[in-house]
Amino acid sequence: MPDRLPEDAQTLHAELLALLLARESERDWSHLAGTFTVKTVKGLDYVYFQYSDPGGRKRQFSVGPRGEAIDAIVARYKRGRARQAGDLEEVARLAALLRAADVAMTPHAPARVLRGLADAGLFACGAVLVGSHGFLVLGNLLGVRWPGAAWRTQDIDIAAHLSVAVPGAQADVPKALESLQMGFVPIPQLDATQPSTSFRVRGKTLRVDLITPGGERDVRPVFLPRFQAAAAPIKYLSLVMHEAQPALVVDGRTASLVVVPSPARFALFVLFVSQTRSVVQQTKGGKDLHQAALLLEVLAEDRPDDLEAAARAFAASGPAVTRKVRRGLDRVRARWPETAQAAELVEPLLGDGDA
Repeated sequence: MPDRLPEDAQTLHAELLALLLARESERDWSHLAGTFTVKTVKGLDYVYFQYSDPGGRKRQFSVGPRGEAIDAIVARYKRGRARQAGDLEEVARLAALLRAADVAMTPHAPARVLRGLADAGLFACGAVLVGSHGFLVLGNLLGVRWPGAAWRTQDIDIAAHLSVAVPGAQADVPKALESLQMGFVPIPQLDATQPSTSFRVRGKTLRVDLITPGGERDVRPVFLPRFQAAAAPIKYLSLVMHEAQPALVVDGRTASLVVVPSPARFALFVLFVSQTRSVVQQTKGGKDLHQAALLLEVLAEDRPDDLEAAARAFAASGPAVTRKVRRGLDRVRARWPETAQAAELVEPLLGDGDA
């Protein structure tokens, strides 16, 4: 069993999550730290708002001609900033306490990227953090501490559907990454006519990959207009994206609100993925199985109903999915006998894997 976080650490985590959810529900432009300036144009005073993007670059936009209405906007902004300052101090305090409680922290560089993407509205537009960084976040959400070898990576995997439930919602991914001024560049495809689905920091291993649900014959990148970027199609990815939930990325100094899969769906999906890896990806396949084993053990004890519901959902996708999940489950059970309880819950619900 992975180490349990102390009860006080779990309480702090829940308190910080509640605070960021409340802030998100009240989000307006007072969340932007900036100043108002007045410029005189052809004898008239115009109010401008100046702020810095995540990379520190100065931005400015016009609010309108100075008058009572604009003065009221400025006054509202100042009141909002006063409230924001108090909230941000509390976020920093709780993040520091979580670090002191030995809760797993997202490393600084990936945390900075995820904070920039969150600030750009990516997760509000339907994106889901998957991969090992999603797995790390799920551990804190479940109140456990994973062994470091199970999650350490510089790859940030972001999943998103082509369409979104909120029309008009947008988050420009290339622009958000550029604004961080970390040196992100698109990674060219082997086929130069196809758009990139990944971004990497020059000279570093830090990388952002965009993926989206795809069908049997989908191999070409899918352009996601609301993100101004393309994503690699992955079969059955929607299985892990359904029932996604808000969660925290914490780096010890601050925290960001992201969206992650349900733990049970994530566990079964990484079992599935582990059986689709090529020979050259065997190391990643081993990490998939390790992550699945850890999640299965915790969920069998704490949330068995979630595991059973996820197994039913995967079974409904047919034998192409369930055969691979069962093979992954067999490998996990053989290597980590402590997952036997979870296997007994899941296996009967998957069926026998026949077409």
